[in-house]
Amino acid sequence: MRRRLGSAALALVTAPLLVTSCSGSVDVAPPELDDSSASAVVDACAALTDELPDRVVDQPPRSTTPDSPLTAAWGDPAILLRCGVPRPPALTATSQLVSVNGVDWFAEELTAGYVFTTVGRSPDVEVTVPDDYAPEIAPVTELSAAVAAATAEQEDPGGASP
Repeated sequence: MRRRLGSAALALVTAPLLVTSCSGSVDVAPPELDDSSASAVVDACAALTDELPDRVVDQPPRSTTPDSPLTAAWGDPAILLRCGVPRPPALTATSQLVSVNGVDWFAEELTAGYVFTTVGRSPDVEVTVPDDYAPEIAPVTELSAAVAAATAEQEDPGGASP
């Protein structure tokens, strides 16, 4: 009888490990950086990584491939974060922005979700949120404090206004 209880207890303890390890790594392409600013961007993105929450909308973290200080991911399907991204081509001086906890975000609708990119921060950060996490702004809300703490506010955000 003891042996059966021991096996059952072991199964209960290892089951959560199996569930979390099934998610695996998610492919996230790190942004291409300009050689002249790469070191500063990597340093700022590493500082952002230190500030990121352990969970986003109650989703566990996932490893990214390739492993990079410029990327992070949570959940399945994955909420993706990329640090050091270029300004979105669709961003204009008349674009509508969403301000969350002192961080301005430009939202672009995708086929199955949204991509949010900071405006007026250095370096810029992009968060891609699948429709599964509607309202899609919730992950951005949870990540904004870390972004505000780790990125510098720019005086001239490049023409876009909230």
